[in-house]
Amino acid sequence: MAYEQMTGAKILIRALIDQGVTDVFGYPGGAILPVYDELHQQNQIRHILVRQEGGAVHGAEGYARSSGQVGVVIVTSGPGATNAVTGLADALMDSVPLVCFSGQVPTHLIGNDAFQECDTTGITRPVTKHNYLVKKTEDLARTIHEAFYVARSGRPGPVLVDLPKDVQLGTGAYMPPEDISHKTYRPVVKGKATDIERAVELMAGAKRPIFYCGGGVINSGPRASELLTRLVRMTGYPTTLTLMGLGAFPASDPQFLGMLGMHGTYEANMAMHDCDVMIAIGSRFDDRVTGRLDAFSPGSKKIHVDIDPSSINKNVMVDIGIVGDVANVLEDMIAAWERRKATPDRRALDDWWQQINAWRARKCLNFLQDPKVIKPQQAIRRLYELTRDRDEVFITTEVGQHQMWAAQHFGFDKPNRWMTSGGLGTMGYGLPSAMGVQLAHPGALVVDIAGEASIMMNIQEMSTIAQYQLPVKVFILNNEYMGMVRQWQELLHGSRYSQSYMASLPDFVKLADAFGGVGLRAERPDQLDDVIREMIETPRCVIADILVDKAENCFPMIPSGAAHNEMLMGPADKAEQPISENGMVLV
Repeated sequence: MAYEQMTGAKILIRALIDQGVTDVFGYPGGAILPVYDELHQQNQIRHILVRQEGGAVHGAEGYARSSGQVGVVIVTSGPGATNAVTGLADALMDSVPLVCFSGQVPTHLIGNDAFQECDTTGITRPVTKHNYLVKKTEDLARTIHEAFYVARSGRPGPVLVDLPKDVQLGTGAYMPPEDISHKTYRPVVKGKATDIERAVELMAGAKRPIFYCGGGVINSGPRASELLTRLVRMTGYPTTLTLMGLGAFPASDPQFLGMLGMHGTYEANMAMHDCDVMIAIGSRFDDRVTGRLDAFSPGSKKIHVDIDPSSINKNVMVDIGIVGDVANVLEDMIAAWERRKATPDRRALDDWWQQINAWRARKCLNFLQDPKVIKPQQAIRRLYELTRDRDEVFITTEVGQHQMWAAQHFGFDKPNRWMTSGGLGTMGYGLPSAMGVQLAHPGALVVDIAGEASIMMNIQEMSTIAQYQLPVKVFILNNEYMGMVRQWQELLHGSRYSQSYMASLPDFVKLADAFGGVGLRAERPDQLDDVIREMIETPRCVIADILVDKAENCFPMIPSGAAHNEMLMGPADKAEQPISENGMVLV
């Protein structure tokens, strides 16, 4: 078959169009200029010019996670590629489908320490799902289409394609995506029927069951969340969600116990500890969820559903592992439950809910309000209450105390509305991510819940937001500390606040004005609602500087190395033995 001949740069643009790409995030430089020249000569793809390549990747992450599309990034060689590394690592940890195209010096200069050369594929191999160095223009079309397939298939993740300049300028054949299939990467998407039958039998006989669900449900698409909700309601069983899974099951549903893990609710963590059957769906048993592994859910039978076979039995040994796409497995579980006319043990389940409701009665997320000082929890709750009736609200966060308070106090009833950095915990994620979300959803309310320390890490993207006139809202919980660092120093390091105080912050109201936005500030509780309403109603970018209690800590909390039933519920609680980050007892 004869294919159309064109330059490598033109092949890239044609491939992006054929993949349905309409927006890319990037920053030009010498080694990628042929691609930028082709971008200039077309009008089907919009290019978002960021202010630093890290912002490009986080912007693409927000775009991808909120829209379900593959995010696309274009950077130049050397520092352009290395600036993208943190975002790629973030996307890998949180299973975000991205394709990053990096310029590279001409092939004959690779290895010669040429200007702006680095071993991009070597550097990014540990932080990408897969990467490619294209050495011939005739291989380019196939490589690009493969990259999109790998990024979105199985467990999603970032893929990097390194493009030497001579490959961009050379001529090769363009192959459309339908003529290309990957020879070796074929993820299993249907779970084994026998394993699903065994799992349903175990579920039906449970006395103290719990669903433990994560970001894999959301990655599987909206259908997976619908099926999960149906299965949970059919069984009548309680469910909890990880930080990355918020929105996969409605937070307003009485069967939802709240988030679990280090800053999860008392009822969710206690139920995980005491359950007899755990149904883990699209979750990976990470350390912030499990706490001390040898004390994690002792005595329970565990079912684990995940598309990534390497996640099963990786951290926690399970009784039944089911490899498959979450939506497909949930559909088969529902069919098997209905086919066997399964009914839970009603008396045991009633007793279990009675116990859970007793844990709920602790009201672990309550906090003491102060008429003179804004509590950070109060700020999040009022933001939620004043936006909950809007059709489209998307929340991004930076990383720290404000992130955990947002997870605890902002309710998500739908998937893809919550964008945060979970696995890598990347400060500076929230602002560029919000930028990407707003580009994908122009008419939506997009709020970055931030801390005054995290927001400074990528504050330059306010310039991008101004250039594209994006009405992103930045809601800063300003306690003048790196709050989570300060909290750990208080609880674990004798209140020695080493380098955690932000002694030279900008005036965020003036900073908003400098970037062409609107700056607002609330210093007292009686100002809070008016500031939130004005922020929401302003049709431009807003930075709302919310001055909150400097000493407030985020509770509940499971100290690192502790078990689920060893939670600290508030400032009066102390661990029986102080525990360090590596789980060793401090003496």
